[in-house]
Amino acid sequence: MEEKGLLIVHTGDGKGKTTAALGLAMRAWGDGLRVLILQFIKGGWTYGELSTITALKEIHGRIDVRQCGLGFTKKGNRDEAEHREAAQKGLALAEKEIKGGDWDLIILDEINYAVKFGLISEEELLELVDKRPSALHLVCTGRDALPSLVERADLVTEMHLIKHPYQRGIKAQKGIEF
Repeated sequence: MEEKGLLIVHTGDGKGKTTAALGLAMRAWGDGLRVLILQFIKGGWTYGELSTITALKEIHGRIDVRQCGLGFTKKGNRDEAEHREAAQKGLALAEKEIKGGDWDLIILDEINYAVKFGLISEEELLELVDKRPSALHLVCTGRDALPSLVERADLVTEMHLIKHPYQRGIKAQKGIEF
């Protein structure tokens, strides 16, 4: 079997981008791959994926999850410069880990948002993607993936919102969304 690292993009306005990436992380872990998940926007508060992240953090040795973000830039009291600084630190960490050779799969969760919000430039993202070793699988998640990233990708999945319970006034459900 030929070993070729894939560039995978999960994007779109529907739910499930991070969840799909986390499922891929579990599949990779189950097959003996070493997995790193860097979360670019999400910070230290409750999210739908938090229970999965907590479970993943308990899997020692071949999987690691690190939060690089401070939260969505439009919410909270943080200044945009703080968000930019956190994203740039996350970008530097991602480059170090991509070049380091310790991982078989790296997930850059919500990196597309970091670009959309101007915390990371298009050029910085594309340079990062181009630095990956040929055997490293790299996943980029978040809405509004750049056309240039989509063009470089080997696999692109667009999650499309058709219907959401929130539209009918149904609040987030434990184990499903929080």
